[in-house]
Amino acid sequence: MTKILVADDETDLEMLIKQKFRQKIREQQYEFVFAINGIDALEKIQKNPDVEIVLSDINMPEMDGLTLLSRLSESSPLIKAVIVSAYGDMDNIRTAMNRGAFDFITKPINFDDLTLTMEKTIAHVAQVRQTLQAIKENNILKMYVDETVLSFMSTREYESSLMVNETVNATVAFIDICSFTSISETESPDIVVKLLNNYFDVMVKEIIAQGGIVDKFIGDAIMAVFKGNYHLDRAIDACLALRTQIENLPPASNLITFSPKVSIGINSGEMISGNIGSGNLRRLDYTVIGDVVNVAQRLQGVAKEGQIIINQESFDKVNESFNCRKVAEVSLKNKSNPVTIYEVMD
Repeated sequence: MTKILVADDETDLEMLIKQKFRQKIREQQYEFVFAINGIDALEKIQKNPDVEIVLSDINMPEMDGLTLLSRLSESSPLIKAVIVSAYGDMDNIRTAMNRGAFDFITKPINFDDLTLTMEKTIAHVAQVRQTLQAIKENNILKMYVDETVLSFMSTREYESSLMVNETVNATVAFIDICSFTSISETESPDIVVKLLNNYFDVMVKEIIAQGGIVDKFIGDAIMAVFKGNYHLDRAIDACLALRTQIENLPPASNLITFSPKVSIGINSGEMISGNIGSGNLRRLDYTVIGDVVNVAQRLQGVAKEGQIIINQESFDKVNESFNCRKVAEVSLKNKSNPVTIYEVMD
């Protein structure tokens, strides 16, 4: 629905507008708000911030239409105004255009012409809003994505790469901040989010230092993926480093005594890498899925505070490089046999 404000001191115009556009009003395509002068119009716009276009007379008491145009340009630049006036001389038209009018219609009103002009104005406003939204989204994207990546995203190679699904050999680490929900139950949302982001910054730095990719943030946990040479070793190195960094952080404040610790599950092997999600919603995550990923998450689930847990297969690959100790045999969901788990000490 498009909300349209009509500013005119001729009271019979309101009835005429409602009659001529009764079908679009009934079908909820248009909603009209009426004002008797420029001052009234500005007050109505404050109460109706979703007004998209203004139809305004020029000659009105207290504040005329040309003054209203100037005020609209200052306070509501996205609103487009069409002047509807009996004063159709070139001076008034030029003044109106110079003050930001989108179009000019003379009285007596030709309603066919008015309808076309309104449709054109509505389409223009929609285009402007879409452009601003795209700019906003692009600026947000720049906050998170390197310029080199942004340049690559504009290429055909990027477009085709979005469709590629493959099997990769990689390592997945699930890193959870233990007992963080206790903070969220006692502190304000601003403090909770700021604290969590600070912890994530520390963790992400160590993941990236070892060539890892932050696949996603899941509440107060991170899912990280490591590919390439020695991906399991690099994943463990990253987790050892971030565990140390997190545990050495000073208290957030004198009032918050929470000491963060992490529990980590790591698993390595073949997994499917691709765009997963809903094409209809245009929400796709380039992520990894498969049994290896599921087991990594379940290993994190059995890990205690400060523990980095791996299974037998990973232990066999890294036991000469890392100091590990056998913990126990545990039952994991969807695994018919117990799984032997090890803790990576250093």
